[in-house]
Amino acid sequence: MSQLTNVWVFSDNVERYAELMTGARQWGQRVDAIVQDAEQAEHVKQLGADSIIMLEKNTPLQRIENYAETIAAQIKEKNGGLLLMAATRRCKALGARLSVQLDAAMVNDAISVCIDAGTVYAEHRMYGGLAFGKEKLNSAFTIVTLAPGVLEPAATNPAHGCPVVSASYLRPQHEILCQERRAKSLSSVDLSKAKRVVGVGRGLVAQDDLSMVRELAAVLGAEVGCSRPIAEGENWMERERYIGVSGVLLKSDLYLTLGISGQIQHMVGGNGARVIVAINKDKNAPIFNYADYGLVGDIYKVVPALIEQLR
Repeated sequence: MSQLTNVWVFSDNVERYAELMTGARQWGQRVDAIVQDAEQAEHVKQLGADSIIMLEKNTPLQRIENYAETIAAQIKEKNGGLLLMAATRRCKALGARLSVQLDAAMVNDAISVCIDAGTVYAEHRMYGGLAFGKEKLNSAFTIVTLAPGVLEPAATNPAHGCPVVSASYLRPQHEILCQERRAKSLSSVDLSKAKRVVGVGRGLVAQDDLSMVRELAAVLGAEVGCSRPIAEGENWMERERYIGVSGVLLKSDLYLTLGISGQIQHMVGGNGARVIVAINKDKNAPIFNYADYGLVGDIYKVVPALIEQLR
């Protein structure tokens, strides 16, 4: 696989830089990391960047989308290349603005990228995960947001050093102003990094029954995830725990599903697990087509028995 001369990486979540750097090193001869402050610069420096571009803040409540002109000015100095970003809502919004600034083709939620004869190809899921599309990006500059869990994070090297340059803020013609910022409770879990995951679906009757699921997860040393209805329908769990085509993509060693039917939209997120174990009282549930091990049974009988045996 050939490489591009220039690749840039950017994320609004500092934890995603390690994974982005893995891809950037595969696909680019030179990698420049774009960060928002000095603390991020120190974190990213250890991941092997050739240089770091630190964005100058305009206000404490600066919106990421307003950096489009500033980032574009740094990138336009080159003849072309790939801007690799995390597939977050803010990065996608920023990428849309940058695609106009740079006249760049853009693909969101890519699950793979390859370079052939200087041309970028990006693969992504289509039709709710029922199919995959491979796009050829026919532009000098290209932008790709990378889905979480696609690549192994790059190892840190505290001894690695690289120059850090500041980029002066360029005010956009239409600036998005943040009038107020309120804290909201967020889950600290990152299921894409979990080695074991217990997922629960519509088979759970009441929110209080999550205690049973959490107890099983604790015995297994696992994190708890869920299908979309549990997070976005019932609001029983945080959005960060939703596994599926528009949620988390697992790379775990084990995925134990409890009362999850196994629709394709969910299994797009769960299929990356090495071993899938399914428990469902419906013997015809689609989940059994994906499972390495399946048990037909009521989770309210099976889970307590599992907890007792595992202890």
